[in-house]
Amino acid sequence: MTDTSSGPPADLLELFMSAEVPVRLAHEVAARLGPGAAQILRGDPWRLLTVPGVRPEQADFFARRLLGADAAPHDPRRVGALAVHLLLRAAGDGHTVTPASSLLSALDAYDPGDAVEAVRGAIGAGEIAAIMDEESETELLGLATLATAEETVAEGLARLTAMAEPLPVAASGQDGVPGAVFEHGVSIVTGPPEAVEAMARTLAGVSGVIVTAPTDRAAEAAGGPMSVHRLLDPGPDGYARGVEHPLEADLVFVTDANTLDVERAAALVEACMDGTHLVLAADPATPSPLSPGRVLGDAIACGVLPIIELSPEPGGAIERLAAAARAGRLVPVDPADREVVIVPAGDAREAAHRAVQLVTDSIPRALDIPAEDVLVVTLAQRGEAGANALNQALKERLNPGPGPFDAGDRVVAVTDLPQAAAGEFGTVVAAKPDEVEVAFPSGTVSVPGAALRHGWAVTVHRAQAARWPAAVAVLPGEAAGALTRPLVVGAFTRGRRHLSVVHAAGPELAGAVRERAEPARRTRLADLLKENLADL
Repeated sequence: MTDTSSGPPADLLELFMSAEVPVRLAHEVAARLGPGAAQILRGDPWRLLTVPGVRPEQADFFARRLLGADAAPHDPRRVGALAVHLLLRAAGDGHTVTPASSLLSALDAYDPGDAVEAVRGAIGAGEIAAIMDEESETELLGLATLATAEETVAEGLARLTAMAEPLPVAASGQDGVPGAVFEHGVSIVTGPPEAVEAMARTLAGVSGVIVTAPTDRAAEAAGGPMSVHRLLDPGPDGYARGVEHPLEADLVFVTDANTLDVERAAALVEACMDGTHLVLAADPATPSPLSPGRVLGDAIACGVLPIIELSPEPGGAIERLAAAARAGRLVPVDPADREVVIVPAGDAREAAHRAVQLVTDSIPRALDIPAEDVLVVTLAQRGEAGANALNQALKERLNPGPGPFDAGDRVVAVTDLPQAAAGEFGTVVAAKPDEVEVAFPSGTVSVPGAALRHGWAVTVHRAQAARWPAAVAVLPGEAAGALTRPLVVGAFTRGRRHLSVVHAAGPELAGAVRERAEPARRTRLADLLKENLADL
């Protein structure tokens, strides 16, 4: 969990300015290395590589500024930091482990000297974990934090399974709630978002049940009080909820559980006391989380935990379109039914133009859904029809100002804050030189600008758990090669009342829906669950 509630320390800012390092990195460095970040970097300048987006050559430049001629390429500190950097990059792609041979091969590009010894040093320092995959007899390496988190999740789910007794609430006969969730310590509920949400709202009124979700906005829609992040009570030193201060609940029901990364899942499982029933509910056809791991996918893949499949009632055009995409096909849309509208576009520039037109004019005028109730989702952050370009165009139409943030801007948190989880949307109340005052569902707070992006348009991954009255799904040709079936399903399920699909992906769309699954992630959780649950 990253805490960016206060600015970076003055000594860190001074260090960065003297070394000609962009000061904008100071927030993330302080969050990752703590209040002693400046002292840590003076002792090991290559620790700058722990910040996502920092390249090895930039860290080498920083090291030369601080160490001069002592900044040698074979310095064990450098090679160890490069190994951690490469594992962080793999984690950015969702992996929690990497074959040791692959990591050592990647290190060769940086003239590491004795890379094996340097990696051993990082293992000894507790930054990297080494795991032997007995089945393949392959040594795996991963960030120690992720390795520990996967083990915590596996052990915690086994504990909840072993300690569970049937809940008396099962006798109350809750309509639409399968009795299995009251019988098993851990269960998985799968189904489309509207069916999961309906089940959550039914449970939300039951005494002893906590309904939660990845964001406050999603939790409120499901009848719950707050996000998983805020439920765990975040603070500067991590979550307050845990073994010593558990959640007081008979049953915890998590919607959109496919967005849970391993570290958040580990914290949640530890906060569930013995006897608590944990239900992980989601549409498994939507993408895995932005963060590393695939907790829901691995929990399903382990083949040991009970799975409850919801059978939703026949829905409208959005539900039919999404259901067909889950099954690997596209279905024609009735032009007379304005719940789903397909808007063809020739290229990315035209797709962006069409999307802006839909948000600012067509949808409000034709459907009486105001622009503030429309979310645009797209495939990438960059590009002519990426989230950055779309936000710039939408800001010019909806809330022009000198920026970068102005009162009235819609924003989304891109890192966890004490008051809001990453992915939470808010509205700017006031912009200050160093901070932005934002109204989140939890209240109005001041946060660093680096923790925010404009939120009229977001990537499909960032939009997970966010369902708005209307959604505009932009499928530009420039990013069509990255299309997968989960991304399409994720895009199609963001609107409750209306969905406009700006289609510039050509035949790639049908091909992706038909045969392109999500890229595989290297994780250990499924195997760990099999081991921990085998005798239960």
